[in-house]
Amino acid sequence: MKRPKLKKSSKRMTCHKRYKIQKKVREHHRKLRKEAKKRGRKKSRKDPGIPNSAPFKEALLREAELRKQRLEELRQQQKLERQKEQDKKRKLETNPGVELSHKVLVKEEFGRSKAKKAKSSKRNPKKLYCQEIKKVIEASDVVLEVLDARDPLGCRCPQVEEAIVRGGQKRLVLVLNKSDLVPRENLENWLNYLKKELPTVVFKASTGLKDKGKRIKLVKEKKKAAPFKSEVCVGKEGLWKLLGGFQETYGKAICVGVLGFPNVGKSSIINSLKQEWICNVGVSMGLTRCMQLVPLDKQITLIDSPSFIVSPLNSASALALRSPASIEVIKPMEAASAILSHADARQVVLKFTVPDFKNSLEFFTSFAQRRGLHQKGGSPNVEGAAKLLWSEWTGASLGYYCHPPTSWTSSPHFNESIVTDMKWGFNLEELEKNNARSIEAIKGPRLAGSILFQSSGLTNGIIEEGDIPEKPPKQKEQKHLEGEDYGDVDTDQESVDTEGDEKSSDRPPAEEACEAVPEGSQAAGDQSARSFVLEKMTEEDDDAYDFNTDYV
Repeated sequence: MKRPKLKKSSKRMTCHKRYKIQKKVREHHRKLRKEAKKRGRKKSRKDPGIPNSAPFKEALLREAELRKQRLEELRQQQKLERQKEQDKKRKLETNPGVELSHKVLVKEEFGRSKAKKAKSSKRNPKKLYCQEIKKVIEASDVVLEVLDARDPLGCRCPQVEEAIVRGGQKRLVLVLNKSDLVPRENLENWLNYLKKELPTVVFKASTGLKDKGKRIKLVKEKKKAAPFKSEVCVGKEGLWKLLGGFQETYGKAICVGVLGFPNVGKSSIINSLKQEWICNVGVSMGLTRCMQLVPLDKQITLIDSPSFIVSPLNSASALALRSPASIEVIKPMEAASAILSHADARQVVLKFTVPDFKNSLEFFTSFAQRRGLHQKGGSPNVEGAAKLLWSEWTGASLGYYCHPPTSWTSSPHFNESIVTDMKWGFNLEELEKNNARSIEAIKGPRLAGSILFQSSGLTNGIIEEGDIPEKPPKQKEQKHLEGEDYGDVDTDQESVDTEGDEKSSDRPPAEEACEAVPEGSQAAGDQSARSFVLEKMTEEDDDAYDFNTDYV
């Protein structure tokens, strides 16, 4: 019988064996490194982080910290939800009679959430805009009404100014933005006209920052632009001193609301004052959808707001220039024609280097040929040319100007006492000096190089939710003619509108809140006339041939 082992065998080994194992391991690791080198695999490098020389490093770090906090909150919320679900399951397992009532409660909650979603989707976005503008006016101590220097009178909204006056002890300041797009003489004339009524600041927002992939970075390569364009902010010191002086006289922290029509540069002014990319800006109209608080310093807070809602009772040119809609929604031919009718024809010909034209269609044809806009077959793309003209006119690239009225008349909602109250607390002498410096710093275009535009006057806006017109129920129309029939325009527009209503969640509310330019009834008359001619022709053809007689 074999004797059992009382102790376990020792793990000790000879040095020769140990060294041999270590050698084999080293060779194995070397072999793995060699294969990895052949495949091109490299070690994962450590993130070096943001260098100290990078611009806006603090803002980027702040954004990263906020993102981390949001992710952590989301994880905690998901963890709590999971725990709640597990508790519910345990209760159901212990009390099986409660299962039926739990299912009923879940169904009721689902029905309520569905009804809430349906109500929110059916809600008119214009009403939400009116609510946001009211909130901004109520929360503000000083309101900056931003005007486009190319048409300052057309950017003023009497309804909003009246609401500010009714709001009590609030101050209204006019800001002439895009001052580099008008001649210097015209800018001085407008400044002298507007400062009689309200404090006016000459401003030019900086255009150096661009948003690409939700990152903040400077544009290193300068694009080819006209010599009068500049990327430097002008008028920032004057506006800052004006608000700071008012805050000192006011004695406590103030809120400054920034209001105006779409594409006048409200968010750009806030970014220029803050020197950071905080508010979203872009070429398309109506990017700002709700109010946004931006602290300028410890005592001054800026409030960005959505644009005014344009009343459909305005003129066609006012609707085309001030309506918060994209070019695809409003008919471009009608909008561009309305703008072109208010511009000086001679200066338009010189600016766009096209031959003389008798009507808008002739201009768009030659403009499309000049810019190389062609359809299939080589025909000029007239609609594309109209879109291009409209985008240039509403954007910040085309230099045009309007003359101020010859005689100064105060607005109906202002009187002498209100004007003196609006100017209280502001250092107007210092403001005048700063405006003079700003005008000298801005290199505007020459008078001969810009287009004279006839302003349509004050633009009416909608403040009250009850004044917003309800959309009429859409009726389906049958197409009587095909091909080149002008009557099909109305039905095509209705189909586009219905598609837009179905996909309202995909489009921004600014595009949904647009007002289409009214169309004449000439197309419907042409349709009825053509259908009558066709019916008459068919009757004549029927009478001309008799089917009862045999023709050999």
